[in-house]
Amino acid sequence: MMFSNNDEAAINKKLPKELLLRIFSFLDVVTLCRCAQVSRAWNVLALDGSNWQRIDLFDFQRDIEGRVVENISKRCGGFLRKLSLRGCQGVGDNALRTFAQNCRNIEVLNLNGCTKITDTTCTSLSKFCSKLRHLDLASCTSITNLSLKALSEGCPLLEQLIISWCDQVTKDGIQALVRGCGGLRALSLKGCTQLEDEALKFIGAHCPELVTLNLQTCLQITDDGLITICRGCHKLQSLCASGCSNITDAILNALGQNCPRLRILEVARCSQLTDVGFTTLARNCHELEKMDLEECVQITDSTLIQLSIHCPRLQVLSLSHCELITDDGIRHLGNGACAHDRLEVIELDNCPLITDASLEHLKSCHSLERIELYDCQQITRAGIKRLRTHLPNIKVHAYFAPVTPPPSVGGSRQRFCRCCIIL
Repeated sequence: MMFSNNDEAAINKKLPKELLLRIFSFLDVVTLCRCAQVSRAWNVLALDGSNWQRIDLFDFQRDIEGRVVENISKRCGGFLRKLSLRGCQGVGDNALRTFAQNCRNIEVLNLNGCTKITDTTCTSLSKFCSKLRHLDLASCTSITNLSLKALSEGCPLLEQLIISWCDQVTKDGIQALVRGCGGLRALSLKGCTQLEDEALKFIGAHCPELVTLNLQTCLQITDDGLITICRGCHKLQSLCASGCSNITDAILNALGQNCPRLRILEVARCSQLTDVGFTTLARNCHELEKMDLEECVQITDSTLIQLSIHCPRLQVLSLSHCELITDDGIRHLGNGACAHDRLEVIELDNCPLITDASLEHLKSCHSLERIELYDCQQITRAGIKRLRTHLPNIKVHAYFAPVTPPPSVGGSRQRFCRCCIIL
């Protein structure tokens, strides 16, 4: 909407500044900047620090340089509570030092993909930002144990830390972190390939409030470390151990015995897990909502039977490459407690024993939104069409090889090409 000078002046006269300021507080960054160009009066109001408590600059990541962050921090000061610089690769340590000095009330900071930053940034945060609760340093590959030591000393309120792909971090950094930040509730160590069981033992001993833990592709982790987590972190609700190929059923038993609130379990490519472990898990963790069992190649229909009986809240289930699963397992799942109102996604790609009968068993799953059927060679278009008559809005992802073309006119195709004949 465009205002003339008279219109804008009239608004300023009729509405008190406090009310205008309140209206501006609902605007996004772009709109605030536009309002700031209307007049001097609106410039003052639009750029008031109270309107800039939450800023997400992801959409402008290519344009954001250090000086922009410095200017924002000076403008916002103590008002700023939440800032996302995700993907802003032009921002470095110097800008974030200025930011930390000016914005000491910051609680949520996302630096995911800010690849220029180093331990110096975490030292600045430790020195000036004692109220920090959530910090995302994913893919900041220059981060080392020194950063975790600094955070433990200066950010005791830290509840969520993401250091995925910070592959210089070792058990010494984790030990320092948890001793100062015992209130951690969410910790992502995805791709921290140097971590061993010793690191998990420190977490299990010092983080009783832990709810979410991501250990994807931490290849050195074994049962010993994860069992310590289960015994020390009884509030655990989400565990990702995908790619931790050393773990066995002992982990599933420990989760069943110690973590009854578990909602999300991702153990893709953990090929040593069997029906025995999943039976214990299902019988004890009745709140399970999402399970990624891709390439758990030993599981059979027995696991699905236990899930159908004991896990009524199941919403998402991935069984990709579980080649022993048959129509009978899907039948139990389709008749289970979760089927009618809960189950939203089921992934069955590369399950060669699955046929159209499985689709018949799933037709009463009224909440089903998506089914993956890639390389299920016994599934037909007719079977999918029948499923859609019951679930018209379902997304079905399947692949059918093109029909073999008929032989060319003039007889059968030559067995060898002309070059082979010549040779």
